[in-house]
Amino acid sequence: MPALTVLDRARAWLSADPDATSAEALAALIKAAQAGEPAALAELESAFAGNLAFGTAGLRAPIGPGTARMNVAVVRQTAAGLGRFLTEQAASGAFEGPARIVIGFDARHRSEDFARESAAVLVAAGHVVVLLPEPLPTPILAYALRESGADAGIMVTASHNPPEDNGYKVYLGGRVVTGPGQGAQIVPPFDAAIAAAIDHSEPANRIPVAESGWEILGDDVRERYLSAALETLGPATGSLRIVTTAMHGVGGRPLVDLLNRAGYAHVTPVAEQHEPDPDFPTVAFPNPEEPGAIDLALKTAEREDADLVIANDPDADRCAVAAVDPELGAWRMLRGDELGAVLGAWALERCDSDDADALVANSIVSSRLLGAMAAARGVRHAATLTGFKWIAREGGLRFGYEEAIGYLVTPELVRDKDGITAGLAIAHVAAALKAEGRTLFDVLDDLAAEFGVHLTNQLSIRVAAISDVAPIMERLRTAGPASLGGSPVAESSDLAAGYAGLPPTDGLLFLTEDGTRVIVRPSGTEPKLKAYIEAVVPVANPAALVEAKAEAARRVEAVRADLAAAFAL
Repeated sequence: MPALTVLDRARAWLSADPDATSAEALAALIKAAQAGEPAALAELESAFAGNLAFGTAGLRAPIGPGTARMNVAVVRQTAAGLGRFLTEQAASGAFEGPARIVIGFDARHRSEDFARESAAVLVAAGHVVVLLPEPLPTPILAYALRESGADAGIMVTASHNPPEDNGYKVYLGGRVVTGPGQGAQIVPPFDAAIAAAIDHSEPANRIPVAESGWEILGDDVRERYLSAALETLGPATGSLRIVTTAMHGVGGRPLVDLLNRAGYAHVTPVAEQHEPDPDFPTVAFPNPEEPGAIDLALKTAEREDADLVIANDPDADRCAVAAVDPELGAWRMLRGDELGAVLGAWALERCDSDDADALVANSIVSSRLLGAMAAARGVRHAATLTGFKWIAREGGLRFGYEEAIGYLVTPELVRDKDGITAGLAIAHVAAALKAEGRTLFDVLDDLAAEFGVHLTNQLSIRVAAISDVAPIMERLRTAGPASLGGSPVAESSDLAAGYAGLPPTDGLLFLTEDGTRVIVRPSGTEPKLKAYIEAVVPVANPAALVEAKAEAARRVEAVRADLAAAFAL
């Protein structure tokens, strides 16, 4: 039998598409492709290139018809698979009775639709479903999951992706996952088990859906989260003028409310970006780390004579911070590792000296500085695989971070990165420093003087498709660099074989004789490669700090140039 063409697959999908919006768009694409329009045929090829699979952050893709897109049909199939997985868990004796699932959603296009479709499928499958009452940050979903003891959680969000995207994060907890990983995002073997339970051939219009039967959680879930956060982190101990931006996401009001309740009276949100808007009209890319994304926040900060800018991504699980750098005499955003070091120092100070179980953690691609700080303070440290699904399940966790501006300062409340509580924590740090006539940059200088300058940076290359990544990785495996930044490579490790006790993962680590480290890995959600670079330069005495910073910058830029050549840029 001849293989099905993309038009055959598209017509079959159309016949079972339960969503009028998606069906209308697909019918138009099919008609255009049949008329010979190359763009329409290319879009069909892309939309039906394969099935969405769980990556670092679950499902994530552009909204539209097709097996490789986010749409009602894919959501129904995914929810049905999760429901089957939970039923199998109950049948195996993990728990008795129906599973309890909590579902949240942000303000992106179709987020509420996808959340309600998931609820309808899971209720029809015999499970108990609780839906959050309105678009809310991902940390509130993670909080509600642990607070209620739910067995699973779903968050419909594409985080900081472009406006045309949406996604689907899956958490497990309750009676399915116990211990420190309770309430964290899925990891092996659960991701594979859920994926295996998804029947991609199942016509979406034949999947049973309930008309009702799920519970809508009360509005007080937001209040309980904010109250718990304030109780855990405490009130302000000093004054601070703060500017916040929600980046058109759902974190605006919760962050401002939390800061106000903590005692910060001068909090000014960026008006143009405070209310949710799924089109993200003022930013080219709704990620605080992207060039230009916080320009409006910086203008507002200058107008308000602010001390600090706190920026969340659209689902508010990430947090970025900017302040005036005395060396530059200008505003700049702290790198993810810099903010991780400042919050890490704060967290280590809060660790009880008698708490032998205490642990701080960061991803392996993040700076080695937190590990050095923890060792000096007598606190355990763990370097995990990339992603908070790994960081959050460390036992004894008191603080965790990843360089991609993800921070967890209240692990007793959530088991995921949380940009709302991180915002309050860094405000506390900055306010205390201001009272002493010091800044966040003074803390970084203190840490550099004690542990050496740890300078990090990245190099990313985007390719046409995820399939293009593997050949580049294979080339680096078989013919890796002999030197980087002028220093010979002393160690080359393939993370796919396991490294330092970590599970295998697709990545390569290079360590040079001068201590510079490079980790190359594919993105978990996008068709690109990322190289994480860290140079470490000891500081002989306070007077040598400026020179050490310059040397670290030189090494990092030299390595970036070498990697660009290795990637054939």
